[in-house]
Amino acid sequence: MVPPLELLPFDLPGLDPGVRVRCVFTTRRGGASAGPYQGANLSFDVGDDPASVAANRDSLAAQTGLAAFAELRQVHGDALVLDAEATPLAEFRARAATLEADALSTTRPGLGLCIKTADCQPIVLAHKGGRFLAALHAGWRGNVLNLPGSAVARLCAHHAADPAELIAVRGPSLGPQAAQFTRFEAEFGPAFRPFHNAEAQTVDLWALTRHQLLKAGLRAENIHGLDLCTRTRQEQFFSYRAALPPERRMGRQMSLAWIE
Repeated sequence: MVPPLELLPFDLPGLDPGVRVRCVFTTRRGGASAGPYQGANLSFDVGDDPASVAANRDSLAAQTGLAAFAELRQVHGDALVLDAEATPLAEFRARAATLEADALSTTRPGLGLCIKTADCQPIVLAHKGGRFLAALHAGWRGNVLNLPGSAVARLCAHHAADPAELIAVRGPSLGPQAAQFTRFEAEFGPAFRPFHNAEAQTVDLWALTRHQLLKAGLRAENIHGLDLCTRTRQEQFFSYRAALPPERRMGRQMSLAWIE
């Protein structure tokens, strides 16, 4: 029997009365995977035994009660898939996603939006009235491309919504003290210096994401974060930076959000 996956739920504050949006973040705890993927790896793309990934996805579906999912092949870009198509559980548990993008949205209740991470930021954006929901995969390249801000703009344009009506939460990811970049000028550039600690050679990606969401029009009180660093809590989370080079073999946790 597969040990249950550890789920970190987050209750979005500020939703309108009667609106139910669910959001959970998995960890590496529980699950059927072994070796560097131990135990709750949810990605088919990292070299794990597909049967173990299928068992972990079955457990996730059973624990959340979901039967339909939307998933991406994430490529560290800024493409947003509006009104993502649903994948039934039988397909979700059997094969990897092929649609390349790093953000997706839905208006459909019961459709779980999935983002896979191992240091990158999973970001959930919910309309307070429950009109639509989005999930983003933002690594540092996504921040350089301003994926958080541009996704807000495109979502609000598509749904004729005000950014002030959105609520955001950032899940576990690479923390400020662990996000070291020795080629800051080449990879980020002068526009990002306010978030750079030159002495430590680190970048505060959490603060950067918050800044980009504020610039996009979200209210400060509607931006939330789970300040859990995946690099320094590797007993709980998969971390690309903590994995041994050159292969860096490790699993992926998943954020999952849906409208009830």
